[in-house]
Amino acid sequence: MVDIIHRVGIKAPLAKVVEAVSTVEGVAGWWTKDTTGTSGLGGKLTARFTDPAGKEIGKMNFDVTKVDQNGTVWWRFTDGPEEWIGTDVTFDLSRQGEYTIVVFGHRNWREAVEFTAHCSMKWATFLLSLRALVETGKGSPSPGDLKIDNWN
Repeated sequence: MVDIIHRVGIKAPLAKVVEAVSTVEGVAGWWTKDTTGTSGLGGKLTARFTDPAGKEIGKMNFDVTKVDQNGTVWWRFTDGPEEWIGTDVTFDLSRQGEYTIVVFGHRNWREAVEFTAHCSMKWATFLLSLRALVETGKGSPSPGDLKIDNWN
């Protein structure tokens, strides 16, 4: 199995970060504006990605499988790109000085392929969007996200 892992510090209370990664409104503020579903533990969300003209370029469904207000949120992908189905996203949070440290993982890929590299880079840009949302109130969710290659 292959994991994508990133670490970022956010100057905000841990609870604000938990909210941003476990609610429909939060995820829509940093990952993709077109996020629907139910928030919190047991929530089922759909994240739809479009190009600037509104044409769908990707869609994922995931369940929120763990929400611990002390610092853990997990997602499980149930539909989307074949490589993502059955993978988990983990947000492990801790307070360190003035930062909430986010150790992000997109875990349990079957193999490392070119799409894994693309997704790793995109997750990095979206984690910076998460930081901006929580620190300033304004993230850069899709379709206004940073474009990194010809796949988005």
